[in-house]
Amino acid sequence: MGRGLGVIFGLIATFAASAAFAQTPPKSPFNDWSAVVVAGDWRSGDGRSTEAFDNARRDVAATLLGLGFKSENLTQFSTRPDRYDMPRPERLTTQSMLDAVKTSTAKVKGGCLIYYTSHGNPTGVVLDVLGKPYVLSPGEMGLLVDEACADRPAIVIISACFSGVFLPYLQGPQRMVITAARPDRSSFGCSADDVYPFFDDCFLESVGRTKSFPALPPVIQACVARKEADLGLGPPSEPQAFIGPDLRLMLSMMPFPKGAQGVRAP
Repeated sequence: MGRGLGVIFGLIATFAASAAFAQTPPKSPFNDWSAVVVAGDWRSGDGRSTEAFDNARRDVAATLLGLGFKSENLTQFSTRPDRYDMPRPERLTTQSMLDAVKTSTAKVKGGCLIYYTSHGNPTGVVLDVLGKPYVLSPGEMGLLVDEACADRPAIVIISACFSGVFLPYLQGPQRMVITAARPDRSSFGCSADDVYPFFDDCFLESVGRTKSFPALPPVIQACVARKEADLGLGPPSEPQAFIGPDLRLMLSMMPFPKGAQGVRAP
């Protein structure tokens, strides 16, 4: 994709996401849920600048609005917030993320959702603070979710290489966890030229093909497998999923609003 077209597509996607934030959210079981959407890094796999994580952050947030999450209960975080507007994300730190989840959950009575997209390795996910990458470990993420969401239903989605390492630390009767890869596998789509990481693209694509959160994992898994096979990439990342028994029943009775679609760049 040429730089000119990339800028144009980026502007179109930004305006689409801004329009989503300006609209009244549809009536939904998620009207009383809080959400935090995080872009944890700005570097591509080879160290160049990439918009892939922030594109995903922006459009996942807009998609959640279409599912009924309210803008006042949704916080976006970026490692480079000054680059973005409509609405401008907050600057990412571990404490700011924790504070945002705790503040938003204090205002609502429903559950909480955390969506984190970044690079990862077998010890955790990258959290860049003012240009210095820090690895947020599965144990730290588990403590954050425990403290911020307490006894609330919680959905945690982690899009990163090796993100399956988080599953044992996040599971619980009222938890749903989706990760972009097995504990021992990379995921794909983090180059300087990618619009989104593969997993994030498949999340956005799959929302319009399913009716509830429990139905998402197999559709996302099939989408990721198809993208990887089409490009001859391997070994396959094999996204993972867990749904606690208490939350599975609850979410199965919380359908997406009719006509809900993922907000995606052209």
